[in-house]
Amino acid sequence: MARPRIKDVARHAGVSEKTVSNVINDYAHVSDRTRRAVQEAIQQLGYKVNLAGRHLRKGRTGIIALVVPELDVPYFAELARHVIREAEQRRLTVLIHQTGADRDHELAALTGFGSTFVDGVILSPLALEADDLRDRVPGAPPTVLLGELLEEGADHVAIDNEKAAREATEHLIALGRRTVLAIGGRADAGLGTAEARTRGYLAALAEAGIAHDPAALLPVKSFRMPDGAEAVARALREGLRPDALLCLNDQLALGALRALHEQGLRVPDDVAVIGFDDVEGGRFSIPTLSTVAPDKAAVARLAVELLQRRMQEDGTDGTGGDGAGAAPALDRSLQDLVAPHRLVLRESTEGRVSR
Repeated sequence: MARPRIKDVARHAGVSEKTVSNVINDYAHVSDRTRRAVQEAIQQLGYKVNLAGRHLRKGRTGIIALVVPELDVPYFAELARHVIREAEQRRLTVLIHQTGADRDHELAALTGFGSTFVDGVILSPLALEADDLRDRVPGAPPTVLLGELLEEGADHVAIDNEKAAREATEHLIALGRRTVLAIGGRADAGLGTAEARTRGYLAALAEAGIAHDPAALLPVKSFRMPDGAEAVARALREGLRPDALLCLNDQLALGALRALHEQGLRVPDDVAVIGFDDVEGGRFSIPTLSTVAPDKAAVARLAVELLQRRMQEDGTDGTGGDGAGAAPALDRSLQDLVAPHRLVLRESTEGRVSR
């Protein structure tokens, strides 16, 4: 069966092809009665809008890309759900792409994957450098960064990671814990998420008058459960005796819980554990996981809203200029927006050290 065309919809609804086009593009001057007739015809015939042809005529597709390092990491999966929801409210479609933290893949995202099919990009980078943003080719789509802050060069949305890590560490110290290891911590200076969380951890220790042991920073190859388990097992083999763990994401924390269990250490009686991200798995672990909960819905809302505003400035918003979700244009200065977070306390930090 041939794919229905605009002329088929027009004939079925008893209107002109131009009227069908006006309804598809949501032009305001179409009467409600005519609009309903066309929409019913579209539904009955199964007509699909030709995005490629629409793009050629308007110079936009209404498609944005969400680019993340790994799709099977729960935080990114949950964030993607919120981004899709926000985009749908603004009549935007989300293309999801995985980079594997590969620099070439992240560079491709900055250019819209070498095509004009993507109107804008929301990117969570791990391998990019600041020069990569400054050296973008002219005409590259608007980009909003999540998480990592690469100096200047693009708009940015994240929680205050340094403050959040400081609050989490302060909570552990308030429980009477004095030997706090940072699983995933990094000693080097930098603008990345792990570096910011490490700075918050160190600031809390300093404020409490606790001397920092460089061995308490346990870097990991990746931020997955096996890496958290291996880091904790290694620390215990090397003679470290922590009474608390600050894990820089929940995946590391869940792995740490397993390693502590295998070593016969009780959580939280012997070792308190706190993570980051508030992923679903932490609410069902034994014990349940205390964590820093970023407002993922707010991160998504700020990122999509900011990206659409940039697309409007470039004339690639995909809404026809005054569609649902449209907002006044921002100042051209780059935006660094901070989403809220909160500390969620569960079973993994509820006890005190037995003396």
